[in-house]
Amino acid sequence: MSVRTLKLGAVLIGVGGPGQHNTWLSPEIPGDASVDVRWYIARAQEAEAARFDHVFIVDSQFITADSPNHYLSRLEPLTLLSAIAVHTHHIGLVGTITTSYNEPFNVARRLASLDHISGGRAGWNVVTSGDSGTAGNYSRDEHYDYPTRYGRAFEHVGVAQALWDSYEADAFPRDKQRGQFFDRSRQHALNHKGEFFSVVGPLNLERTPQGQPVIFQAGDSEEGRDLGAGIADAIFTHSQTLEQAQAFRTELRARAAAKGRDPENLLIVPGIFPIIADTDEQARAKEDAIVGEGSFERALAELGRPFGWHDFSQYELDAPFPEVGEIAERSFRTHADAITTLARENNLTLRQVVEHQLQARRSPFVGSPLTVANEIQRWFEGGGFDGINITVNVPSEFARFTDQVLPILRERGVVRAEYESTTLRGNLGLPIPENRYTAARRREEQSAGEEQSAGEEQSAGEAVADSAAPVLVP
Repeated sequence: MSVRTLKLGAVLIGVGGPGQHNTWLSPEIPGDASVDVRWYIARAQEAEAARFDHVFIVDSQFITADSPNHYLSRLEPLTLLSAIAVHTHHIGLVGTITTSYNEPFNVARRLASLDHISGGRAGWNVVTSGDSGTAGNYSRDEHYDYPTRYGRAFEHVGVAQALWDSYEADAFPRDKQRGQFFDRSRQHALNHKGEFFSVVGPLNLERTPQGQPVIFQAGDSEEGRDLGAGIADAIFTHSQTLEQAQAFRTELRARAAAKGRDPENLLIVPGIFPIIADTDEQARAKEDAIVGEGSFERALAELGRPFGWHDFSQYELDAPFPEVGEIAERSFRTHADAITTLARENNLTLRQVVEHQLQARRSPFVGSPLTVANEIQRWFEGGGFDGINITVNVPSEFARFTDQVLPILRERGVVRAEYESTTLRGNLGLPIPENRYTAARRREEQSAGEEQSAGEEQSAGEAVADSAAPVLVP
């Protein structure tokens, strides 16, 4: 059994995501970093040099003027990752695609193409779109409700995975001597008819180098957790304490086991934002400065996102947090419910909720390189996570992690020293899914072989019995 090691991901967020209002002002970040492919390639190459397992591209498809800077103008994930693929060799390439506003055939084809282009390094971060305004960009009057969103997601992923099995591994002998390009018996139509999708197939692309792209999933609702336990290879999440992280990992692995899956093959990989300085005191001062730079007005506007971009500026700041009813029912409901519950249980005003949201950006991983390494190791060995996704924007801050924290973790054996595989699935320690048609034929052949063996044993037994029978002489 291989030694368990910490998996590493880099989340590339150019000019700054939620709460990072002034990140773009850093002289190290080009003002157009979020649309500059060269910036992404450079960060991916740095992560690969540090032996990271993957880069991670987050995405959404609805914005307002109050959206975080990076969200306002950013590249489409798979287009971007295809460009990164030809400038890297080992690092995995994980892109976010919504199941609510895409068709399984197109998604399966695009991801399989990325997997071929990269030599087996593609990953899919499955989301259902929390921004309810997305519906308006796809000819719908309103966003899907939660049961529909997650019902579609489960079927969508299942169809994509089935399409990836359209060709068995030996479908294309490409034998010029015999004049055989492909084996027709190894191509399979799908003919799927479900509640949300009808897909004939087969996919017009052969089996990929890692069998199937790796499935990541992000969603903390009851429906999201159930989906992740059922379909994901890795879960992208957030936790503020080790106890929260332990509880989440334990629950998701238990859910996976209840669905007949091997819980060891479900990785929990939260996003973290380490803040590193020469000393713990300097790191805490750096964090205070980062939190203090947060704009109250921007935070008030961003508070509206989980509530369907509700405008909270219309309320009195020092009055109790407003009763916003069911406006988040088709948006980020779980996040909105958590904010509402916090406000009610603590009798918070709207101003206090916004201030709490600013403070909530504080990281559990703050300190000197040794302190941050110790804390990451404590969470990892304590069962808090199987890997981490590091937010990357300012290059020198990322270098502090790769050059000062990782060597400590590598020396302790927490992080591996070199890549172990040419594929993302291999480096994450995940098994290659067997093609369903190959597996069915193997089972049939095995069953036929067992029947033949049983028949031969029976014939041999009868022959022995005949030879032992008395000879009757007339």
